[in-house]
Amino acid sequence: MTLALVTRFAPSPTGLLHLGHAHAALYAWRRAREAGGSFLLRIEDIDATRCRDEFTQAALVDLVWLGIEWDGPVRRQSAHLDDYRAALKRLSELDLLYPCFCTRAEIAAEIARAGGAPHGAEGMVYPGTCRRLSAAERQERIASDASFALRLDVAAALARTGALHWTDEMAGEIAAEPARHGDVVLARKETPTSYHLAVTVDDALQRVTLVTRGADLFAATDIHRLLQALLDLPVPRYHHHALLTDAAGRRYAKRDRSLTIAALRQSGRDSATVRRMAGFVNPAAGVVR
Repeated sequence: MTLALVTRFAPSPTGLLHLGHAHAALYAWRRAREAGGSFLLRIEDIDATRCRDEFTQAALVDLVWLGIEWDGPVRRQSAHLDDYRAALKRLSELDLLYPCFCTRAEIAAEIARAGGAPHGAEGMVYPGTCRRLSAAERQERIASDASFALRLDVAAALARTGALHWTDEMAGEIAAEPARHGDVVLARKETPTSYHLAVTVDDALQRVTLVTRGADLFAATDIHRLLQALLDLPVPRYHHHALLTDAAGRRYAKRDRSLTIAALRQSGRDSATVRRMAGFVNPAAGVVR
């Protein structure tokens, strides 16, 4: 049985939406509407220090102004922290998590002493320093109220799952290589989830069947595929589209305040013009570049 197509747009409310966001939202919305499926909206607001409700409200206004309607209620990650705690509990029961007490400076120094390290989805690949701590050392540091992150023991995880694959609409079947990213952070003492864990759990709970997102997240899918296997979650298809760039070839970012949807609207541009600027070539036909 073929599942109905379900896509989603999942911005983080750390700033105003810009043209790149509009491109991603319009693409996911168009794919769902063309297939007679569902388009969902998720607000990824787990970072309490950077996310602000005013940016969430502004995003809703921008999307409606662009002519994008979503199906069902908006899922706000901050309201579903128990879902991520449950996933962490499952991974802990599988003995796949360990606390890491290293600061960023300590990690950088360790890598420098080792002669450098490759980069993964989170920057420099973690050298596994705290993986070697004994259970007693870990408990002693936690008892001392030290800050820590929970990392996934990727080697142990892969020993459990074996080889994994995922499918991208443009690139075809991809052999997942989560080991190249090292032992990624899945939560911190102060925050019960990371982007990688939350997005994987959310896509499963929202029954997303096609994840559309920028090409900058292509490599991160290795990690998400591993988590899906460990947590017995369904595996969606993926489409990693090119990032929208300005005339100089720079990708749009939240610092580009003059090119936010709100600024363009306030400058007098209408929604059809902004859709075209975002790569929505033919709104009547629903065609996105």
